[in-house]
Amino acid sequence: MLTVGELSKKVNVTADTIRHYVRIGLLTPARDPDNGYKLFGQEDVKKTVFIRRAKLLGFTLHDIQIILNHRDKGQSPCPLVRDIIQQRLTESKERLSELNAMHYRMVQAMDKWQSMPDSTPNGDAICQLIEAIDEGK
Repeated sequence: MLTVGELSKKVNVTADTIRHYVRIGLLTPARDPDNGYKLFGQEDVKKTVFIRRAKLLGFTLHDIQIILNHRDKGQSPCPLVRDIIQQRLTESKERLSELNAMHYRMVQAMDKWQSMPDSTPNGDAICQLIEAIDEGK
């Protein structure tokens, strides 16, 4: 059995992360009857490593809880995992497209601003650089 600190070191996450997982129900440690410390077993080690890997793939803690619940009910979580990843792929493609568009606008703004002088606030403008950008682009 491992304490919070021992588990966190073993799986390379912070003790606060372990405590958070306990608070939200991803981990359910036993209690030491002598001192009340939370104690974690090999299943908790396995779950914590699984959580870390799932997060690397873009799964949220809520997603992970649903996946673990499927497993705990004896159901294969694999179809659910595929569906969630497909949804995340679609979302990330959209976000990448939005970021690329913003990057292009930023490059265009920098190009335009190279020829513009700095100005002092005059009551009419907050920052002429930003105000010179056309919102339609």
